[in-house]
Amino acid sequence: MELGRIKFGAHIFLWTERWSSEEIRLISRAKKLGLDVLEIAVGDDVEFDAERIKRCAADNEIEIVISPGGIWPMEADISSSDPKNRKVGLEWHKQWIEKGAQAGATAYTGALYSHPGHIDRRKITEDELKYTAINLQFLAEFAAKRNMKIVLEPMSHFRVSLVNTPSQLTELIKRTESKNLYALMDTYHLVTEIRDYAEAVKTLSPWLWGIHACENDRGVPGGGIMPWDKIFSALKKNKFDGYFILETYNSSIRKGDFASSRGMFHDVCPDGDEFVKQGINFIKGNF
Repeated sequence: MELGRIKFGAHIFLWTERWSSEEIRLISRAKKLGLDVLEIAVGDDVEFDAERIKRCAADNEIEIVISPGGIWPMEADISSSDPKNRKVGLEWHKQWIEKGAQAGATAYTGALYSHPGHIDRRKITEDELKYTAINLQFLAEFAAKRNMKIVLEPMSHFRVSLVNTPSQLTELIKRTESKNLYALMDTYHLVTEIRDYAEAVKTLSPWLWGIHACENDRGVPGGGIMPWDKIFSALKKNKFDGYFILETYNSSIRKGDFASSRGMFHDVCPDGDEFVKQGINFIKGNF
């Protein structure tokens, strides 16, 4: 399901709260829904059979990308002021890049520059930016040798304090001088951080790998307050040819407890398949 070189995908959280071998079925499900890509959340609580994932993805012609979404120890943080934590962070990310490569994943994405939940209520220091850039440079080179991209996602100031805006992310990427660092624009996370989505697209466009697409309430794209006309117009103007990946939390798992545990307390995704169908139809109809 491609528009030119555009690829469409979905995050596993539309269907499940945790990846395991039992969830391998989601790869063929993605294929049946007409998707090109499946994003798998990884973490210390995740059973990740790399070889099986690689075989199943190849059989179904589905591209795999991975991102931290399970248990990610707070001390595993390459932006930490504690050098021990930075070292732990590098090793933690390296293991997942290695496992991702074994599974044939093409990208490792997320707030890899820090850690969701790491919020310093103060100004970020020059030293912090310096050693974060050094560590990202290392991870980018490590991933490049394994044919994987490192894709960084600005997140809301309710989640991280290091990188909240497109301009902050581009500054950090420029510090590394790496050709293997890319950007992921999450429409939900940016709604509290910016006023001009068209300018956000323009700022990120030299590095823009993909879009995490959902509405301001994490619901299916369309019908909310996201300025989709401006987003689509800017993407076209800047010749975007990357990934649209639908992301939210299924609100029917464990009677809504999964979504609630992720801070989403309303019923915007009771059915992952319908979320994908409606989301892709909306994007294709407007882009």
